[in-house]
Amino acid sequence: MATQKTVSTTGNIVVADAMRQCRPDVMAAYPITPQTTIVEEFAAYVAQGRVHTEYITVESEHSAMSACIGASAAGARVMTATSSQGLALMWEELHIASGMRLPIIMANANRALSAPINIHCDHSDAMGARDAGWVMLFAETAQEAYDNTIMATRIGENPDVLLPVMSCLDGFITTHSIDRIDVLDDDTVAGFVGEYVPQNALLDIDQPVTHGAFSGLGGPFFEFKRAQRDAIERSREVIKSVAAEYSELSGRPFGAIETWGMEDAEVAIVVIGSTAGNTRHVARQLRAQGVKAGVVKVRVFRPFPYAELAATLSGVKAVAVMDRAESFGAEGGPLFLEVRSALYDAETRVPIVGYIYGLGGSDVRLDLIERVYADLSDIAAGTAQPGGLVYLGAR
Repeated sequence: MATQKTVSTTGNIVVADAMRQCRPDVMAAYPITPQTTIVEEFAAYVAQGRVHTEYITVESEHSAMSACIGASAAGARVMTATSSQGLALMWEELHIASGMRLPIIMANANRALSAPINIHCDHSDAMGARDAGWVMLFAETAQEAYDNTIMATRIGENPDVLLPVMSCLDGFITTHSIDRIDVLDDDTVAGFVGEYVPQNALLDIDQPVTHGAFSGLGGPFFEFKRAQRDAIERSREVIKSVAAEYSELSGRPFGAIETWGMEDAEVAIVVIGSTAGNTRHVARQLRAQGVKAGVVKVRVFRPFPYAELAATLSGVKAVAVMDRAESFGAEGGPLFLEVRSALYDAETRVPIVGYIYGLGGSDVRLDLIERVYADLSDIAAGTAQPGGLVYLGAR
C-alpha cells in the first residue's frame, strides 16, 4: 500500500488536487455554484506552475464542453467541472463527447435544476444526463470524490472503453464541508493513471482519422450507437479491474455497490450519495433494537449494476429506494426505476417502494429515514402493502 498523507479539506479542493495529480493537458471550465472552487483551485495550480495544463476560460458551460471535445479529439487528456444548469447547458455536447468516444473526465457538483432558482443539492442534474452515454460515478464522501476522480481517468482512457466519465459529488454537503481525507503522493497517482496515449488523435497525421462525420440515411449511425452500448458494457469489467488495483494501492475498497448489514437483512434501503451515511447510522440504531436493517449504496450508476443489486436484494422482504431526483410522469425516481428493473426477473418478487426526498437541499433528517424503515417493517410483517410514490418530508 502506498504512503498517504491525511489532510483536512473540502470535497471540491481535494477533487481539484486529484485532477492536478492526474496531469491533464487541457482544462476548459466555467464557474457555477457549487462547483466554482474546483476550477478556481485548479486555476491556481496552473498559475503556480504546479501543473502544466492549458487552462481555457470560456463564456459558458456549452463552450467549456465544446473546447473539451476539440482538445480531446486532438489527443489531449482533458478534464472539466460543472453543476446544475451548467450541466444542462452542455446537454448536446455530452452526447457528442460520448458519440465521438472521447475520455473526458468531468466533476459534477450535484445541484437542483431551476425553476424555482435553487443552488442546493439534489441529483436532478446528473439524472437528467443519465442517458448521454457517460460512465457515471457517485461519491458519498470527499474521500470517495478524490478516489473516483483518479479511477475515472483510468476507466475512461482504457482502450476497451474510451468514454467520458462523470464523477458526481453532492453540492455543499460534500463539495464544501471539511472532511478528513487520505491523499496519495503525486508520483504514485501519476504512475497509476499513466501517460494518456490517444487511439484516434485528430492531429496524428501519420494515421489520419475523421471526427464529427455526417451519417445520414443508410449511414452507420445505428452501428455507432451499438458500439457505444458495447463500450459501456465493457466498462463493467474495466471498472472492477481498475478498482481492484486502486484498492491495493490505497487500502480503500471500491464496488459498483457497497453494502452494510445485507448478510441477513430483512428490510433494505437503496440510496446514492451523501445520504448513505445517515442511512447507515439509522440502520445501526435499528439493529440494536432487533430490526434486521440493511443499506445498499450505489456508487456506479452507469453502467447500472443490475446483477449485483439483484443478488444483494434477493433475500430481503421489502426494499425502499430513495431518489434525490424526480422523473416526472414515471412510476418513481430514476434510481427506483433502475432497481425495480433489476429485480424484475427475481424468483421471488420483492415488494419495493419509491421515495423522493431532499429536493433542492431539503433536510434529510434521521426521523425521515426511520419512517422509511418503519414502512418497510410493516410491509415485511404483512401488516401493510407497498403504496405509490412517497414524497418524504414534503409539507
